[in-house]
Amino acid sequence: MNIKEQIQTYIDSQPDPKRADIEALHARILKVLPKCKLWFLDGKDDKGKIVTNPNIGYGHQTLKYADGKTKEFYQIGISANTTGISVYIIGINDKTYLSQTYSKKLGKASVTGYCIKFKKLKDINIDVLEAAIRDGVKQTT
Repeated sequence: MNIKEQIQTYIDSQPDPKRADIEALHARILKVLPKCKLWFLDGKDDKGKIVTNPNIGYGHQTLKYADGKTKEFYQIGISANTTGISVYIIGINDKTYLSQTYSKKLGKASVTGYCIKFKKLKDINIDVLEAAIRDGVKQTT
């Protein structure tokens, strides 16, 4: 299966209404980042053990670690979780930036250094989420 097929299979595997929300969010991100590289992480480690929820990734960046090593990774990720949906904005250096800039405008969402978590898409202001995504991509490009 190619990455687009893996993503669609993952989206299709979600129960409604979460499936519809992830599908809508996926389409919105593709409009914001039409030529981005797509990623799909199945949540399994090298031994096949599940270590995280599956993630759909968008964009491309090189992460640099303190020990000097680098890793190719996505800029934006989305994932279904037990209570809703997580949007990851990876690579912003200031870990307070997302919360300080977007949490009051987003609606019913919790915002950490790199994650925006919400129960349903209708609970948040999608335009503010899109602005956060655009901002994160700009900061990590």
